[in-house]
Amino acid sequence: GNIRNTEKLNYDKQHQYEIMVTAFDCGQNHATEDVLVRVNVKPVCKPGWQDWNKRIEYKPGSGSMPLFPSIHLETCDGPVSLIHTTIELQTNYIGKGCDRETYSEKSLQKLCGASSGAIDLLPSPSATTNWTAGLLMDNNDMIFKFDGKQGAKIPDGIVPKNLTDQFTITLWMKHGPSPGLRAEKETILCNSDKTEMNRHHYALYVHNCRLVFLLRKDFDQADTFRPAEFHWKLDQICDKEWHYYVVNVEFPVVTLYMDGTTYEPYLVTNDWPIHPSHIAMQLTVGACWQGGEVTKPRFAQYFHGSLASLTIRPGRIESQKVISCLQACKEGLDINSLESLGQGIKYHFNPSQSVLVMEGDDIENINQALRKVSYINSRQFPTAGVRRLKVSSKVQCFGEDVCISIPDIDAYVMVFQANEPKITVSGMDHFARPAAQFESERGVTLLPDIRIVSRVTKVEHPGDLREHDGAKKPVVLEEMLHNLDFCDILVVGAELDPEQECLELDHAELQGKHLDATNSTAGYSVYGVDSMHNYEQVLRQVRYRNWDTSATFDRKFRVKCSELNGRYTSNEFNLEVNILHSSNSVDHVNHMIVQPQFLQSVHHPEGSTSAIHNSVVPSVATVVIIICVSILIFIITLGVYRIRTAHQHSSADNEGSKENEMDWDDSALTITVNPMEKYEKPHQTEEESEEEDTEDEEEDTTSAESDESEEEEEEEEEEVIVQKGDKRSATRQEQLEWD
Repeated sequence: GNIRNTEKLNYDKQHQYEIMVTAFDCGQNHATEDVLVRVNVKPVCKPGWQDWNKRIEYKPGSGSMPLFPSIHLETCDGPVSLIHTTIELQTNYIGKGCDRETYSEKSLQKLCGASSGAIDLLPSPSATTNWTAGLLMDNNDMIFKFDGKQGAKIPDGIVPKNLTDQFTITLWMKHGPSPGLRAEKETILCNSDKTEMNRHHYALYVHNCRLVFLLRKDFDQADTFRPAEFHWKLDQICDKEWHYYVVNVEFPVVTLYMDGTTYEPYLVTNDWPIHPSHIAMQLTVGACWQGGEVTKPRFAQYFHGSLASLTIRPGRIESQKVISCLQACKEGLDINSLESLGQGIKYHFNPSQSVLVMEGDDIENINQALRKVSYINSRQFPTAGVRRLKVSSKVQCFGEDVCISIPDIDAYVMVFQANEPKITVSGMDHFARPAAQFESERGVTLLPDIRIVSRVTKVEHPGDLREHDGAKKPVVLEEMLHNLDFCDILVVGAELDPEQECLELDHAELQGKHLDATNSTAGYSVYGVDSMHNYEQVLRQVRYRNWDTSATFDRKFRVKCSELNGRYTSNEFNLEVNILHSSNSVDHVNHMIVQPQFLQSVHHPEGSTSAIHNSVVPSVATVVIIICVSILIFIITLGVYRIRTAHQHSSADNEGSKENEMDWDDSALTITVNPMEKYEKPHQTEEESEEEDTEDEEEDTTSAESDESEEEEEEEEEEVIVQKGDKRSATRQEQLEWD
């Protein structure tokens, strides 16, 4: 007989079925033995990649990490002759097309060894670069969005009028198709007449997905028909993706680099030079200034898209090496151990290493090669988020018109957030020096012991804390090394007076480092991508000079450093400098300034800064304290001496009154007597004074005893007066007549 199924068998539901078969005769007698029939369900073979994970986690600093360490291709025993695989890392939505360093354009150019003198036309808004304040900005301050309604005027003096025959324009641009059949020009950069006329001297613009550079020479420079417009037609101009453009002008030759690849113009048109005039010119970004031919000057030919890092460098052109460095991605695909790829494997990377193509005729070799494909991000602080991965494959088979189809792989790399560093600037925060040192040729070093340290907070692995379920995870501060991109020394309070004071630095200190510096009345700025150690070395050489210190007693400065163009910033380190003058009155004022600061640093030490105060500041403050303490001791000693002297005089007076109570010491007492009064009243006063003296000397006696002794003394005095006679009375009268 036959066994048949009533529905489709599914391997995923059940791998095997067991059926017991028995037989019966006509009399319904059972067979002596039954037969067991086993039906094994075979899985339906699905060609494709097996054993891969959809989510791949990447921690910053992991280096090159394999994406598919166990992957293999299932072909269901098909006769495969060739396998073609493409791995694509999709990062178009990250920054400017991939994870690049987010340093300022000026710092990046210094890092890549570009020529100095580049002028940033789209800087981050600040007090000195305020022309970009009204533009729309992306979350990242370095990307500016233009919606066709705004432009920016570059102030006069930022870019020189004469760019010479050699100059370079660099920019990042993201642009889509222009609306309408006859799209208008979209200006990226334009230098035109400010008033009266509407002549464009040089401009870079997009027109119908073509990039056009215009350069009109002045009539005094050339009086012949010269190349004026250079056109490039590229698909990337309108693909809504980020691309890096460099226009190298070496007149009459103009070369375009896009994403590091050279492109020659497909069309060059000639024109006559511009006639000379005294009309001022206006440089603009995002639109072109129309100063003439209209009732009111205004912007025209607005740009639609995003721009970043727009710079112009007069007098120089850039090399291919520098251009490649400026647009290089810091993340991409990689192959671990190219030597062990195996024979018969061909591979190819695109310039940004976001696409890898592999080809081979052996399945096992392809499997091994794909297991070595990895993701790498060389940034110390990468942009966190998702990076999409797509793997597509095509298979050719022997002798078959229709071959097996391999489904695509859709996976993603999850890049974790890096531990945020805490940058700390420390050092001596207060000192005082004589005015002569500030007025000297070298001035005074501001930051002789500055220290820049960065630490990250790390939490210990939770696997070791099972016994402490309710406790907090221990936090560990770990010192780390990374680069900085600028440090500013800002003047607190009134700006520096250039006629009497300045900050100085020998530019020889910058040699051999990726650093540069700018100076102004607001402070001193050191910038460039370099190590914290190199920044310390340079900052320790910055000096403050003041060649007219008569009206200046102190100056305050603030130091602040940054990494990744302000993404991570340090604490604000404040420094106070006191100028000690030679005159006594000024010395006194300065001591009053210095002493509280020193006492504050003693009572509130902070790490190593306290030791610095103890070794430097006491040179002046200790002298002041010693003088004050010496004066106090002298006053106390003098007071004790005078008290003891007065006490001795008092004791001598008391002894004299006991021996002769009527003989007064007129040197110690001053008694004024009214001569109009009778003798009895002075006599009574004399008796009362003697009674008070007696009470002071005999404090331990009772009041009754004191009264009795007073009465006895009065009786004795009366008897003596009676016995003496007239001569004694005359003497007595003379003693009572005081001067």
